[in-house]
Amino acid sequence: MTSSEHIEVPLYEIAHGRTGDKGDRLNVSIIPYDDSGYTVIAEQATEERMLSMFRHRGATEARRYDLPKLKAFNFVIENVLQGGVNNSLNLDGHGKTLSFHALTMTVRVSPEVLDAAKEARGD
Repeated sequence: MTSSEHIEVPLYEIAHGRTGDKGDRLNVSIIPYDDSGYTVIAEQATEERMLSMFRHRGATEARRYDLPKLKAFNFVIENVLQGGVNNSLNLDGHGKTLSFHALTMTVRVSPEVLDAAKEARGD
């Protein structure tokens, strides 16, 4: 397949996410709707790209943990919650909505991967 056959879409088209937080550290799990999205995410959702998604919030580091048996990824992002729940003036100090921000990262996918994700979502 040539790159011209690929489509650029937001990550949320092929995956969903969950978040958690502890202090000033955010955990973002990215889980593809269909197993075919795992390779796409592994190749394109890098630590560097995830860090750049949150740099405007003061993030200093992003680590990615691959979970191949679960077909999922966990990103740990440091210093992103502006001091954490007790210290932040941010309305979402817990970081619960930040998984959607992570899912706005764009990825290039084949039409087959996008179709498989839509089918898995029930679209």
